[in-house]
Amino acid sequence: MKDKDSLLQNAGINTRLTHVGNDPLDYHGFVNPPVVHASTVLFPNAKTMEKRSQKYTYGTRGTPTTDALCEAINELEGAAGTILVPSGLAAVTVPLLGFLASGDHALIVDSVYQPTRHFCDTMLTRLGVEVEYYDPAIGVGIEQLFKPNTKLVHLEAPGSNTFEMQDVPAIAAIAHKHGAIVALDNTWATPVYFRPLDFGVDISMHAATKYPSGHSDILMGTVSANAKHWEQLKEANGALGICGAPDDAYQILRGLRTMGIRLERHYESALDIAKWLAGREDVAKVLHPALPSFPSHELWKRDFKGASGIFSFVLAADSPEKFKPKAHAFLDALQIFGLGYSWGGFESLAVHVNLNDRRICKAPTEGPVIRLQIGLEDVADIKADIERGLAAANEV
Repeated sequence: MKDKDSLLQNAGINTRLTHVGNDPLDYHGFVNPPVVHASTVLFPNAKTMEKRSQKYTYGTRGTPTTDALCEAINELEGAAGTILVPSGLAAVTVPLLGFLASGDHALIVDSVYQPTRHFCDTMLTRLGVEVEYYDPAIGVGIEQLFKPNTKLVHLEAPGSNTFEMQDVPAIAAIAHKHGAIVALDNTWATPVYFRPLDFGVDISMHAATKYPSGHSDILMGTVSANAKHWEQLKEANGALGICGAPDDAYQILRGLRTMGIRLERHYESALDIAKWLAGREDVAKVLHPALPSFPSHELWKRDFKGASGIFSFVLAADSPEKFKPKAHAFLDALQIFGLGYSWGGFESLAVHVNLNDRRICKAPTEGPVIRLQIGLEDVADIKADIERGLAAANEV
């Protein structure tokens, strides 16, 4: 297996996705690992039980199934260790709880996922953590926000719903200069297109619900840490008693095998549609990092290997009173797109984005923001559906 591990380190991403995580020869040659359902694990004798000197001790501490997924994520992330949690939001909240304490100061990007903001503004503040939001475009200017008690900087690249890029290595370098931990939600890019730990990030988080699952039927999050922070992350997770279910871990591991080729299709289709929308008079602007017209495009081009299938656009509207009616008319006319939250599955989805929670990165003023998840349908059919939506919006 060592020869295979060495080979995979230098292999292409789809080869690695096909083979990482488990060795079929460990399971009598079966290609996929068995699903081990476990709470109680038996010990051969009292001394082993006392010292817990065997690999598996209790279901919350891991099974061969969950370990296979963790090992795959470690390989893809370049991480010292990975934990599995029941949702993408839990992937954010567990490290915040694990690395922050009462009296600490945390810097959170203002383009953050709304449920993350809710957690910060409620749970974290009740626990005595001072939360401050910063502009995703701040770059090296973030140094002016550091205080003696700043312990953690949370990034999203790109930002939720409006897709602002961040200068990850510059922010990470400044944070480390001040002794702060750097955490990044990397759900949009996955480690296929961006490996945060290679750019100075300490903790990389993913909603595996999205692209690793790929089928809109699994909830799971992964959190990966570098060697310096792995033990504390593992301890925090154990103390909280949070773990991923074995059936879900199996499905995510299976989803990884095709994630690379699915992402290629999502990337290609979404960029095609983004370029098409950018040329329309009834679209005020398109928020997609891979478009050269996007304000932080150069950061995406410098650091990322690709883009995923989710982006937003702004419907042109001549008055704020028409924002919601136009957005609703657009959405209600769609036939292929589903109206639903989340993304990363095989199907196209659309949602009217609410940005009222923003403190610094205010909502565009030109019209309502529509977020699209471009699925695996044929591009011509997706465009025809968007045409239906735009035609309806234009009637408002």
